Amino acid sequence: MYAERLLPHDIEAEEAVIGSLLIDSDSFLRVSSLLRSDDFYRERNRSCFAACVDLFQRSEGIDQVTVARELSRTNQLDNIGGMAYLSHLISVTPTSVHAEYYAALIARASVMRKLIGAADKISSLGYEDTDDVDATLRRAEDTLFQVRGAESERGFMPLRQIYDQYLQDVNSADVMDINSAPLVTGFDDLDQLLGGIQRSDMVILGARPGLGKSTLAINVCINAAKTGVSAGIFSLEMSREQLALRILASEAEVDPLRIRRGLLNLREQEKVITTIGALSDLPVYIDDTPFQGIVEMRSKARRLSLEQSLDMVVIDYLQLIQGEGRGRYGENRVQEISDISRSIKGMARDLNIPVITCSQLSRVVENRPGHRPQLSDLRDSGSIEQDADIVMFIYREDLYYTEEEWEQHFPGRPYPKGITELIVSKHRHGQPGSIKLLFHGDFIRFESLPRTNEP
Repeated sequence: MYAERLLPHDIEAEEAVIGSLLIDSDSFLRVSSLLRSDDFYRERNRSCFAACVDLFQRSEGIDQVTVARELSRTNQLDNIGGMAYLSHLISVTPTSVHAEYYAALIARASVMRKLIGAADKISSLGYEDTDDVDATLRRAEDTLFQVRGAESERGFMPLRQIYDQYLQDVNSADVMDINSAPLVTGFDDLDQLLGGIQRSDMVILGARPGLGKSTLAINVCINAAKTGVSAGIFSLEMSREQLALRILASEAEVDPLRIRRGLLNLREQEKVITTIGALSDLPVYIDDTPFQGIVEMRSKARRLSLEQSLDMVVIDYLQLIQGEGRGRYGENRVQEISDISRSIKGMARDLNIPVITCSQLSRVVENRPGHRPQLSDLRDSGSIEQDADIVMFIYREDLYYTEEEWEQHFPGRPYPKGITELIVSKHRHGQPGSIKLLFHGDFIRFESLPRTNEP
């Protein structure tokens, strides 16, 4: 019979941390961002640290006397061994200088215990009698990610250190780490306006149906992938085959209808084969599961990030994401979309990647003179505008005027066929603005607008 294995712990480090706090109360400021009370393995050390936390929150001093009084107030002083134990903690701590090192040892042991606990939970899930294996796998992944997520918390960083990192990045711009550099969209004017898409950004691309929001989002995704960016696409509207065909037609500059019907001539066939070879090497992953919820999507994104790599996510589109249980919201779709929006922003922050999310606009824009979209047009908006770091709208005048009507309303001005205005209505990192793109309907793609063609 094997002896039961003890959970990972470091009692000496725990005693040294508490002793450091009793010797020098300023040590609390150095260890409080690394530790919580439940990180301590021994109960009485946990109680002592909790007493220090309570004293700090009340702006009271931390020493042997005040800690003993706090423990006595909560009827825990006798349980920890009285004043004698506090004296012992001081005696076994030679100096408080190494408090952070001791705290790191405690935190590491705590993570190991949490990992063991997560493994037990996952093991229990395996014994459950359920037909929904996918849901069980997602619960298991979330359980494990909670352990990882707890370790990714960020504390305050001095401004000097931030600037040092900035200068280091600038000085090594030719070898800049892809994990910290902004992502380029492939459209020069847009990259200049936005400064690239920043990590952890939630980007909303809004438009009425038929204006090309899915196309533009995928164009940005493929352009970024050509620079080595790994991208995941959640296609809730189109199948992966349809989406792959669109991407192929866009990159090969061949009519997708001709590809689908097998009507390609020899030159077009060569272009398609060459393009397939180039696209196959791109780190782009497509998930076309319909009717999935944001929890499932976050779980899949985490898995892809861990198993491969993940630098950006495209969601097409927000209003097709299923809420986590309709009964929770009743008929309040606005609240449901608000929760989904916050979860998308959470995904961007958790994985430190930009998430580009397409969004439908309400019909109000169709009744407005000029039909120019604005932030209030976001359908079921809720907190979408608040959560997003960047909100962009697609606007095309040629969809609202025939050539004859255009000539009547704007005589002398060339008809803006395919000219698309991309309106940046919200930009958390800079000023709003707009740029012009050219839409090629035959190839289903956007391109930077040549200056000479700009009306």
